[in-house]
Amino acid sequence: MKEIIAIIRPNKIAKTKEILAELGFPALSAAKVLGRGKQKGLAGEVAFPVNPKLAARPGGMKYIPKRLIFLVVGDEDVPLVVAVITKVNRTGEIGDGRIFICPVENAVRIRTQERGAAAIS
Repeated sequence: MKEIIAIIRPNKIAKTKEILAELGFPALSAAKVLGRGKQKGLAGEVAFPVNPKLAARPGGMKYIPKRLIFLVVGDEDVPLVVAVITKVNRTGEIGDGRIFICPVENAVRIRTQERGAAAIS
């Protein structure tokens, strides 16, 4: 099992969730986050409206609004999920995001106490 953590643009979350669900991956967690990458939060490089309160100094920002999604999938599903997230979220511009893939030792479904792959299916 692997956990896939993706940081994406806020305007891409709905389409990302929709396509993942269509492919059989409806279970995920999402959160609104603030962050910045190599561009250091430059407001001119963001393709969506930014709250003026986020502006740190003229021409720049401390943080950019993003969405963080988490999902756990079987090892065999990682290439498909990563490809889908990449395809939906790639604009070719700075700020498209990142995907991290982490090993998961085990999973437990609290309600049934199923473990391992059965807990995520």
